[in-house]
Amino acid sequence: MCFSATASFSAGAFLLGLGTLTLKSARRPRELPFAAIPLLFAIQQLIEGVIWLTFRYEAPLLNAVMTHVYSFFSHVLWPIYVPVAVLLIEPPGRRQRALLVFVAAGVAVGAYLLYFLVAFPVVSRPTGQHIEYVSPHFFAAVTMTLYLLSTTVSPLLSTHRMVKAFGVLALLSFAGAYYFYAIWFISVWCFFAALLSIVVYLHFFPQSILAKKASV
Repeated sequence: MCFSATASFSAGAFLLGLGTLTLKSARRPRELPFAAIPLLFAIQQLIEGVIWLTFRYEAPLLNAVMTHVYSFFSHVLWPIYVPVAVLLIEPPGRRQRALLVFVAAGVAVGAYLLYFLVAFPVVSRPTGQHIEYVSPHFFAAVTMTLYLLSTTVSPLLSTHRMVKAFGVLALLSFAGAYYFYAIWFISVWCFFAALLSIVVYLHFFPQSILAKKASV
């Protein structure tokens, strides 16, 4: 399967359903941000599906708007949201305090990239069967390090097995996407990361089973 509008819309539709089930499986308010990850990925995939259509139907204004909305998800939201969501489901203790460092790193890199999204226009363009996002910024090595720490390393500190698995698979998918699809890295990694939402659902799956048994 090649990456296309169909792939993005299909992934988005799948994640909408999965995200609904995940949210229903959350038992406490503090779990809701982590449970909402599949739905947020669904929105992001649907946005990229619209971006694909703007190329086909030559809609430059809609393309510019959707490109910036998509880039807000990929550049700003995720490095802040992921460590905060992981922090909220952790019990009080050393790990929770350590996660505050990753939240700070995520806020720093998210704010930095937000500035560049506002100061410089982001351009999306189809190259081959992928979308390339051209988003200029400086200190790429430092930026990417902070981004990875907040989005993939922070879950590794969790006491929850499936949350750790999410971090491991996100890190592996990052390496694979960067190695094989460096030019289209943002689009490809977000696609695979969206599919990792299945792991988020599996974190809540035992809770949903227990809830059903309790209601019988």
